Amino acid sequence: MVDRTVADIVVERLLAWRVPRAFGYPGEAIAPLVEALDRTGGEPAFIPARHEETASFMATGHAKFTGGLGVCLATQGPSAVQLLNGLYDAKLDSKPVVAIVGEDISGPLGGAHQEIGLSRLFGDVCNQFVRYGRRPEEVGALLDQAFRTAAATRSPTCVVLPRHLQEALVPEPQTYGAGVITATPGEPLARVLPHEADLDAAAQLLSGGQRVAILVGQGGRDAAAEIIEMADRLGAGVATSLLGKPVLDERLPFHTGVLGEVGTPAAAELMGGCDTLLMVGTNDPWTDYFPMPEQARTVQIDIDGRRIGTRYPADVPLVGDAAETLRALLGRLRGRPEQQWRATVESSVDRWREVAAERAAAAADPVNPQLVLQELSARMPGTGAVAVDVGSVLYWYARHLTLPPGVNAQLCGTLGSMGCALPYAVAAKLAAPDQPVIALVGDGAMQLNGLAELITVSHLWQQWHDPRLVVLVLNNRDQNGMGGGREPSSDPTHRRPDVPYAGWARLLGLHGVRVDRPELVGAAWDEALAADRPCVLEAVVDPAVSLAPPEPAFADLRGLYAEGAPARKVREQVEVTANADDLV
Repeated sequence: MVDRTVADIVVERLLAWRVPRAFGYPGEAIAPLVEALDRTGGEPAFIPARHEETASFMATGHAKFTGGLGVCLATQGPSAVQLLNGLYDAKLDSKPVVAIVGEDISGPLGGAHQEIGLSRLFGDVCNQFVRYGRRPEEVGALLDQAFRTAAATRSPTCVVLPRHLQEALVPEPQTYGAGVITATPGEPLARVLPHEADLDAAAQLLSGGQRVAILVGQGGRDAAAEIIEMADRLGAGVATSLLGKPVLDERLPFHTGVLGEVGTPAAAELMGGCDTLLMVGTNDPWTDYFPMPEQARTVQIDIDGRRIGTRYPADVPLVGDAAETLRALLGRLRGRPEQQWRATVESSVDRWREVAAERAAAAADPVNPQLVLQELSARMPGTGAVAVDVGSVLYWYARHLTLPPGVNAQLCGTLGSMGCALPYAVAAKLAAPDQPVIALVGDGAMQLNGLAELITVSHLWQQWHDPRLVVLVLNNRDQNGMGGGREPSSDPTHRRPDVPYAGWARLLGLHGVRVDRPELVGAAWDEALAADRPCVLEAVVDPAVSLAPPEPAFADLRGLYAEGAPARKVREQVEVTANADDLV
C-alpha cells in the first residue's frame, strides 16, 4: 500500500465535498498541498492567481455563481492577511468559503519571520469556525467540520495546517466519523417553513393592502415564478436590491428596477407610494429609500431570522425558504388584484424607461458611459454570467443593463470592495467554460488588480469551449474613482494615469478593442462578442456624466424624524400628500 500524506487527505475531502478547484497563491507553507493537487491531474484543480486577494475573490465568486463551496489557499503572514477582503465579501453576502492556510514555524526559537496570530486574524471574518490542525488522524474530520459549517451558516471558515503536518504520513485508510456528507453546499439544510399562524397573519396583512410593493433580494433566486404570481395576485409593483437584480425578468411592465442610490426613480416612487411591503430574501442597506416610518405594514421572508427587521420594521416575520414560503402564502391569499395601483406603477416604469433612453442618448465627451451599457443590453447573450465591479460602472449596470432571464450576475454587494469583477469572471468562466462571461470594470479597478489578472485569463483561456470573456473597461481617467458629474481636474497629478487597456490585452495574446466615438460603440460590442478569444473592450467615457441618484420619496419629511418631530405630525403630512396618483 502506498502511504498517503495529510495533503492527500485534504484533496480527498475536497473531492468528497464536490469542490472542483481551489484558488490560491503558492508558497512554501502550502507547497505540499499544491503538489498534492497537481498530482490529481486537475480533479480538483489548483488555480494560481496573481495575488492572494484575487484568489479569495475567485473563491467567493465561485460560491456566488455556482451555489457551491469556494476554497482558497494561502500561506501565513502577509499572504494570509491578503485573503481578508474576499473572505469578508463572502461573510457579508452569505456565501460558503473555506480558507486553508499553511503555516511554517521553522525559526531557531520556534518562531518564523512571517508569523502572525492566525486565530485572531481570522477570528472575526471566520467567526463561525477557525481551527488549527494538530495531528494527522484528525485532519479529515476537521476539514469536514469546516466545510459543513461553511455550508450550514453560509459563511467563510478557516483551517490552518502547518507544513510539517501536510507532509506527515497517514499510512492506513482513515474512517471518519464526520465522513458522511450531511450538508449540500449552497442549499438550505432542510425544508424550512414558517408556522401556520404566521402564514395566516401574513396572508391577511397582504390581502388587506391597497398599494402593495415587493422588494426582492438575492434570497429570491429560484423563486421567480412565485414572486411574479404573488405580484399579479396582489396587483403589486416590484423592486429589487442590487444583489436581487438577476432574480426577475426586468422587462416585466411592473418591474421598477433596482432600489437605492444606484437605482431608479420608479423604484423610489414605488416605495414612496406603497402602504404594504413584502420583502423577499433581502438585506438591502439603502434604508433611505424604504417607505417612511409607520407608512407601510410589512411582511419579511428570510431563511436567516437574524436579518429580519434589521433594515425596516417587520409586522409579520417569516423565517423560511423563499419559494416554499411564497407558495404557502399564495394558497391563503384572497384574490383582489388592485388594478389602479398596478396601472400607476406601470406608468412610472414607462416614464423611467423613457428617461433612461434619453440619458443614454445624451451627448458626452467623448462617449456617454450610459450608452455603452445600453448598447450591451441590446446584445446581451441569452446565457452566461456578468460580473460587476464597484464604482460608477455599478450605477450604469443597475439602471441601463437589462439582464435576460437565466443570465447570472454577481457583485460585491454588501462589502462594496473594488477589484472583485475580474476575479469573479475568472471563477464564473471556470465553472461554466461553455458559457460567455462579461466583466464590467472601471479603470480604477482595472489598475488595482485587473491588469494582473488578465495574465491569469491569458494562461487559462485556451482550455475553454467558449472563449468569450469580455472585460469592459470604462476609462474615464477620474482619480476620485466615481466620475459622476465632476469635471476632470486640470492638475495632472490628480488624474488617473491613462493606461492602454486594450493594448495590454493584445500584448498578452488576447483581443483588444478601443472605442472613443459614440457611433462606434455598438460595432465595438459586436467585435468583442464575436472574438475568438477573451477581449478587453476599452471605452473612453466622459467622467462628467452625472450619476443622478434618484430622490427618495418624502425626502423632506425624513428630516422631521431626524429632528425628533412627533410621529403623529409626520403622519398628518404624509396623509395630505399620499394620493397614489400623485406619488408616482
